[in-house]
Amino acid sequence: MARWKVGILTLSDKGSRGEREDLSGRAIRELLDPESFAVEAYAVIPDERDEIVEALVDWVDRKGLDLVLTTGGTGLSPRDVTPEATEAVITRSVPGMAEAMRSASLQKTPHAMISRAVVGVRGRCLIANLPGSPRGVRENLEVLLPALPHALEKLQGDPSECAS
Repeated sequence: MARWKVGILTLSDKGSRGEREDLSGRAIRELLDPESFAVEAYAVIPDERDEIVEALVDWVDRKGLDLVLTTGGTGLSPRDVTPEATEAVITRSVPGMAEAMRSASLQKTPHAMISRAVVGVRGRCLIANLPGSPRGVRENLEVLLPALPHALEKLQGDPSECAS
């Protein structure tokens, strides 16, 4: 049985209207080891701040998810509001994770510097914003994956020391 309950939230106006297949959400699912991560919530919704906030709060507070991965809405277009919606619901930020994603992406493209992705905590859940492209999802999630189990264990109250 998988250890961590996960939600995948795709933010896409076209995707929410059925005009675009959600390849980014699929990429997230493909990268998550089913032995460790069980996808228990999935949705494609428009780039609307209030809808994003509502989904995040519902998934964390009511469904009790351990990890929510969003994809899309982290750039500079006027419709890109995922970081603001995420900041509205988190109680603590985890800037090192967002910085690590941007740093790794900068090795591949200068466009990474315009990413506004946020990673933070609500309750005992980690919420991470990923880019909206399948390639960006893969590149960024691969950066987070090695640290996710430890981060999630700490969020659940693991008292062990972090130093080896």
